[in-house]
Amino acid sequence: MRIQILFFGITTDLTGENSITFELTSDSSVGILKVALKDRFPNLKYLHQFAIAVNEEYAEDNLILYENDVVAIIPPVSGG
Repeated sequence: MRIQILFFGITTDLTGENSITFELTSDSSVGILKVALKDRFPNLKYLHQFAIAVNEEYAEDNLILYENDVVAIIPPVSGG
């Protein structure tokens, strides 16, 4: 299945991409996607964690992804 991935903040620098189409097997979860992204983009390992939003809603690792989902990779943010 294909999903659209959007990168934000430092993740665009670490991957060299703003957005990509990504191929996964059906019944893949957010957790599986995180592992696959770190395999494809090894620089993501420098982030200890990052949030995932699926179709504009924050998602946990056990959420199952579906064809044409839009996934946002959101790095940690801090403010003052």
